[in-house]
Amino acid sequence: MKISADHDRCEGHGLCTEQAPAIFELDDDAELVHRFEGTDIPPEQLAAARAAVTSCPVAALRELP
Repeated sequence: MKISADHDRCEGHGLCTEQAPAIFELDDDAELVHRFEGTDIPPEQLAAARAAVTSCPVAALRELP
């Protein structure tokens, strides 16, 4: 599974970073950093990744097949 992040839509709320800190973080400018962008999420992080997607209040994250 991969997660797509729409960086233009992201408002830096940080809920994804709370749900999946091993996958997402906000940099010093509150810009989203997606550590696995373009690659598969490790199996042990799938539940956290899905929680991050559903927690985003502006739908900036999307699960890809």
